[in-house]
Amino acid sequence: MLSLRRLRALALIAWSLLPAAAGSALAQAPRAGPRPADLVRVDLLAEPGAVEPGQPFTVGVRLTMKPNWHVYWRNPGDSGLPPEVAWTLPAGFSAGPIAWPAPERIPVADLMNYGYEGETVLTVLLTPPEVLPPGPVALRAKVSYLVCERECVPGEATVSASLPVALPGTSVRPDPRTREVFAAARAELPRPAPWPWHGAREGDALVLTVTAPDLAGDAIRDVALFPYGESTLENAAPQVASVDAAGLRLRLKPASGEGPAPLDGVLTFRTGAGERRAYALGEPPAATVPGASTAAGSPSPPPAPADAPEGLWGAVLLALLGGLVLNLMPCVFPVLSIKVLSLVRHSGEGPARIRLHGLAYTAGVLAAFLALAGALIALRAGGAGIGWGFQLQSPLVVAGLAYGLFAMALGLSGAFQFGAGFAGMGDGLARRSGLEGSFFTGLLATVVATPCTAPFMGAAVGFALTRDAATCLAVFAALGLGLALPFALLTAWPAALRRLPRPGRWMETLKQALAFPLYATVAWLTWVLSQQVGSGGLFAALLGFVLVGVCAFALDQGRAAGPLGRRLAVAAAVAAVALLGGLVSVLDRDRAAPAVAVAGGAEPFTRARLDALRAEGRPVLVDMTAAWCITCQVNERLALRSEAVREAMAARGVVLLRGDWTNQNPEITRVLEAHGRSGVPLYLLYDGRGGVTVLPQILTAGLVRDAIEALPAAGGARAALQP
Repeated sequence: MLSLRRLRALALIAWSLLPAAAGSALAQAPRAGPRPADLVRVDLLAEPGAVEPGQPFTVGVRLTMKPNWHVYWRNPGDSGLPPEVAWTLPAGFSAGPIAWPAPERIPVADLMNYGYEGETVLTVLLTPPEVLPPGPVALRAKVSYLVCERECVPGEATVSASLPVALPGTSVRPDPRTREVFAAARAELPRPAPWPWHGAREGDALVLTVTAPDLAGDAIRDVALFPYGESTLENAAPQVASVDAAGLRLRLKPASGEGPAPLDGVLTFRTGAGERRAYALGEPPAATVPGASTAAGSPSPPPAPADAPEGLWGAVLLALLGGLVLNLMPCVFPVLSIKVLSLVRHSGEGPARIRLHGLAYTAGVLAAFLALAGALIALRAGGAGIGWGFQLQSPLVVAGLAYGLFAMALGLSGAFQFGAGFAGMGDGLARRSGLEGSFFTGLLATVVATPCTAPFMGAAVGFALTRDAATCLAVFAALGLGLALPFALLTAWPAALRRLPRPGRWMETLKQALAFPLYATVAWLTWVLSQQVGSGGLFAALLGFVLVGVCAFALDQGRAAGPLGRRLAVAAAVAAVALLGGLVSVLDRDRAAPAVAVAGGAEPFTRARLDALRAEGRPVLVDMTAAWCITCQVNERLALRSEAVREAMAARGVVLLRGDWTNQNPEITRVLEAHGRSGVPLYLLYDGRGGVTVLPQILTAGLVRDAIEALPAAGGARAALQP
């Protein structure tokens, strides 16, 4: 995962480029760097010489990297993505999870990655059915990976192998051609730790204590812990080890400053003789989301959402519908309404001119959506685990939106006389035609729509971000077309405008009334900021609103002043903007501490906690949310916090885990991607017996209550866990 500092810088650059970003992404694709096949060779190997019905056997995906290039472990560290293996197997076969070899620490600039250089073999256990027809068994796997040096190149390869079916009564032996490969692969796997161990917080550090007196005589060195959880440690921080007669103590820097942090993971060190040893501390999570193996006929894949699209055209249709619904979201509706008012003002320009306004607005929306898609494609190719609304994980972007909407609301309220062009959302940019104002209104509508995830669009965007660049751009273009369609249709039928009242005082009254949804949006964005920054950062952000008012007041007063007065007004406005920039720049230095207790009786989500609850057979409701997600907040207050849902959860013993994606969290990103989503909300109901249901994006108390009451009764044998 990219560091937040780098992600913020890249996101701001991408947003500033806007229309150029998408074109640039496409233009560079054919000539982008080395080919993945030249950097990684992928082979599928089978350990036995034949398949025996009903008897599990091991296969291995061998990745051979070019010198100085690397691929990633299950927890990639500060950046990157682990390999994924998707199986296509004969009917009745099932595939287990990947067995991950012990990784190495791979520093890249100021980041620390966990992965493999040279060659590695990812082994998987396949289980055939009890009865096999005669003939060869065809095994096929699609392997996706990210290979990096200083740059990162995503790649994929489809590999296959064919094995005969063993004759009845014959003994199946390992294939001599692969015996050494699998022996070496098993030697690289971590062994269960033979000693007691525990982790504890000591001040601002986490300390891993391993009670192993026999280690003192081994002169161990190069000690490293590779945590299973992606948000457990500051990966690049030094890991300081000490060994004495009691055993090993490893001092680590946690990723968050408060609360417990599980230290399950892989512990590695070298003995005095130079032998590298690896031990597993705790059980790996039952569901390794990004690298989970799937197979035809196997129950292991995560369930598809009920609204999952079928192919490109299905995703395009869902995106179009989602874009249409976005127009009704509280983020977008005031912007669209104000633009309609400006059209009423220009209704005398003639039908042709009105249609041009519609085309300009549509072009602005499409440019913004294609730019956003281009930024997402580029950032994800570089290893960033991000999705829809990623820019709102940056306090700088949230503050910038709040200040801009606050200035617009002041103008609409009449507190300052910016002129009709400002009230028309940018029409003053081109006094001759006003078409640039329509274009920039489209840009603005897209920007303020990004915090919203409308029905239908979650599955469509998730589909887009797991496909190639052309598919992603097509889906995002459909989403933009849906957002632009109502306004475009209105301008294509100018007679509809003539049915509105004639321009008059009512327009001024309505314009002032529309300022209040913008004030409400500003209040909401300020609340989002309060979830991202500490008290000092929030105070700086609030001072920023004062400076926005100073800047607006100075410019307004300068309009009617003489030459000297205008120069003084501009100087005052520039000083206010400079001070505002200084305040915004310090927002990220005072980040809010991670919550250790979540409102509504929920526990903070971690992958380790989810896996532990599932291992106990406990039913779990996972709520993936974010402060900037309006749909999430409405669902939480109207459904998840309702008395009926709380009573149902208490009656069934359901544990609520809340994953807060307000700030970057790679574990949450992985869960979203595993269920075909690229943004929140996502609601998962685990039944405690291995099953999981994906609830709709729009919740009601009755829907959630009924889903909980339909859970199987407690007791009885528990089925194997599903990812």
